[in-house]
Amino acid sequence: MWKKAGEGLSDRLVQGTVKFGGGSLMMWGCMMWEGVGYGCKIDGKMDGELYTKILQDELQESLALYGKDPLAVIFQQDNDPKHNSGMARTWLKDHGFTVLQWPAQSPDLNPIEHLWDHLKRKLGEYERAPGGILELWERVKVEWDKIEPEVCQNLIESMPRRVAAVVKAKGGHTKY
Repeated sequence: MWKKAGEGLSDRLVQGTVKFGGGSLMMWGCMMWEGVGYGCKIDGKMDGELYTKILQDELQESLALYGKDPLAVIFQQDNDPKHNSGMARTWLKDHGFTVLQWPAQSPDLNPIEHLWDHLKRKLGEYERAPGGILELWERVKVEWDKIEPEVCQNLIESMPRRVAAVVKAKGGHTKY
């Protein structure tokens, strides 16, 4: 709506919103052909040390859940500094992971970005906004656990189309 400087807001034109009690929620999660792995809420700022701990715990537990051997896995992550920290690189190498080389700033190619979009859409289907960050996290856990393996499989199978679209756009914006 437009209003003149100093003019008040009309109650009939303004609708209040809840912003999850303030703050934001950050989580780490992984996916593979068989489905989503374990996710975890990140409290505070993630750095290389915390990321390495998540790899040690949640990634290893996720692989065990699906009976995967790290030596047979090609691990994809983006080029975030904490992912490329010496501590994380050393941990991945010491535990036998092959890390897929990945271009910087390439969200169109990263299937998990689209999994996050899927999760956000599911959270948006609730009739009322969460009353706070704890309620939001509870909903995130419920919706994460409900993600079907087919969602992950469709995202993985879309990779050749994504790569072709990025090549066709010469690295520019795509529909993905």
